[in-house]
Amino acid sequence: MPINTRTMTSLNMADSSAKPRAGQADYARAGSAEANAGDGAHGRAGRRFAPRLLPTLAAALLVPLFVALGQWQWGKASVKGDRQALLDTRSAEAPVHLAATPVDAAALRYRRIVVRGVWEPQRQILIDNRIYRERAGYHVLTPLRIEGGATRVLVNRGWIPALPEHSRVPVVDTPAGPVDVSGLAIVPSARFFTLGADAGSAAGTGTQWQTVWQNLDLARYRAVVEALEANEANGADNFALQPVVVLMAPDSAGGGFAREWPRPDERIERHLGYALQWWSFAATTVLIWLFVNFRRP
Repeated sequence: MPINTRTMTSLNMADSSAKPRAGQADYARAGSAEANAGDGAHGRAGRRFAPRLLPTLAAALLVPLFVALGQWQWGKASVKGDRQALLDTRSAEAPVHLAATPVDAAALRYRRIVVRGVWEPQRQILIDNRIYRERAGYHVLTPLRIEGGATRVLVNRGWIPALPEHSRVPVVDTPAGPVDVSGLAIVPSARFFTLGADAGSAAGTGTQWQTVWQNLDLARYRAVVEALEANEANGADNFALQPVVVLMAPDSAGGGFAREWPRPDERIERHLGYALQWWSFAATTVLIWLFVNFRRP
């Protein structure tokens, strides 16, 4: 069948006009994608590090503080670990006989001790606020006059419960005559926190012995005893005292009470956990400081 030339020409013109429109759409989509990518790249490239005053000052104060607190807790854990290692080493050694001659405190720390003497309950003290199996009470510290001289050593005889009326002081039974005591020598700390005036601090200003103390300081204890004995005019001007305290062994004879002594490294994991916590605070502070100081122009 003959084909109309005019009709063919119209069809060709229609096809040629449709193809460019499709190409233009593809070109437009590609151009839009490139524009969006360019905007994203420009946004990323536009962020710059510009430290602000207040965040920088806060980070400069907090980071060293958190690091120092972490080191403090780590140091406490290290001290406890070293003391436990010393105790383990010296506990395997033979017991030391404690004589009336003065001794070096560091040389006796955590050594097993055997000593013979006579109790002097008139200078006995009770250390308040000691907890044993979730019960409040006292540690009983009694001076033992060492056989063969006038030197004493304070012996922690263990824990006794407090009375329901805390203002009343429990009566402590103390054996008379010579006793043989075994235990562990420790050096009591001279640093402690005291709420209010300690009874022991006021004991040296009067003429009556104060039994209940909040903490033990060997130098203060000796000074209080000497002051009271001088007031009593019994001729005693020097109260010789060994520089250690003996923790009475659980199997020792001589009049002890409840004795479950804590290990030197007790709760060491708590200090290690606190150290890691403080250091994580320091790292978090640095990350926050970096985040808030990256901003767009």
